[in-house]
Amino acid sequence: MIKKVLVSALLAGFALNGSVANAADTEINIYSARHYQTDEALYGNFTKQTGIKVNRIEAKEDELLERLRNEGANSPADVFITVDASRLAFADQMGIFAPVKSEVLDKRIPAHLRATNWYSYSKRARVIVYNKDLVQGDQVQTYEALADPALKGKVCTRSGSHPYNLSLGAALIQHNGAEKTEQWAKGIVANFARAPKGGDTDQIKAVAAGECGVAIANSYYLARLMNSTKPEDQAVVAKVVAVWPNQKTSGTHINVSGAGMLKNAPNKGAAVKFLEYLASDEAQTYFADGNNEWPVVEGVKVSNAALDKLGPFKEDTLSIGKLADTVGEAQKIYDRAGYR
Repeated sequence: MIKKVLVSALLAGFALNGSVANAADTEINIYSARHYQTDEALYGNFTKQTGIKVNRIEAKEDELLERLRNEGANSPADVFITVDASRLAFADQMGIFAPVKSEVLDKRIPAHLRATNWYSYSKRARVIVYNKDLVQGDQVQTYEALADPALKGKVCTRSGSHPYNLSLGAALIQHNGAEKTEQWAKGIVANFARAPKGGDTDQIKAVAAGECGVAIANSYYLARLMNSTKPEDQAVVAKVVAVWPNQKTSGTHINVSGAGMLKNAPNKGAAVKFLEYLASDEAQTYFADGNNEWPVVEGVKVSNAALDKLGPFKEDTLSIGKLADTVGEAQKIYDRAGYR
């Protein structure tokens, strides 16, 4: 159940024209589609460091974007936070973000992990997970290999319409071209062990159970199982092997959590401070330790047993902002291929 938090002060102090009644930089209003309890520390420490009160609403991405659309220029929201590059790009296409001028953000966040109007703050890798009793490791070293007829009846994924898979398809289009990506999507569909269903954790568990031989999943779902103390989770981990795909070519596809300042933000000064805070060493560490994600800022030390065990890898440095250019095309390709 997604937790929704609505602080009464969120709507207080605003006239119908959206002007600010409170003193500048005393509060910030956040709409967040990140629903991880560990993020509580982020908000608490921001307030402790700056004295700026955090008011927030947490809900699904679609609900928050519809709310922003309905509120228009009268919206009290200052910052929108969500996961997945395709969702951030969609929000940007709606015209809700405003560009931020910040030497701190430009210096700390690598160029390929920021767009014109929003920034990435944590990374997840789209990994391949296979059952060592059903599939040979050398068969599944790339995303492209999952379409090989030798894997017929062995591939599991979640829905092709899910943003995680759309972002991967968008990246493959930019690396391999639309024609080859469509061939790949058709090959994936032909290799399905079952129709796409469930989330990424379900795919990992299906591989462990032998329902399929190989699947694609975001790394933090696997890391969560690896760090679990539950015997049933450890049994799943013992049956699967993780692969960093495409290490000899483009590198493993990266997905992100990100945020941007809203164009109608009534507390723009506080919004910039919050975005800069998310790029601090302290906040970056919370992302990693709290939800098994990698920091985007280079050199930040992480203490996470699962991430350490997964080890280093070559990541795809395709510009995260440019994924938006081919997400729509990826959806059309998936539809034609029957990848739903």
